Amino acid sequence: MGTMNISLPDTLKAFVDEQVTQRGYGTSSEYVRELIRKDQDRLQLRSLLISGAESPPAAVADGNYFEGLRDKVRKAAGTTPKA
Repeated sequence: MGTMNISLPDTLKAFVDEQVTQRGYGTSSEYVRELIRKDQDRLQLRSLLISGAESPPAAVADGNYFEGLRDKVRKAAGTTPKA
């Protein structure tokens, strides 16, 4: 694992220390790693949303479309539709 040293103003360091205590992190490094992971997830989701928004429509998402999806899930799970 690599090491990175960062400098924070006293107010930000106090905030990080408070979050570590209140949220049950063992160290400030654990808290910062969690923030970075969440930011990575946010950026990935943003990229997927932008790609989806820029892509052409594939099919109409009406009741039949969703019922088809339900049928696929039922078949994969080995269940039958409820009457």
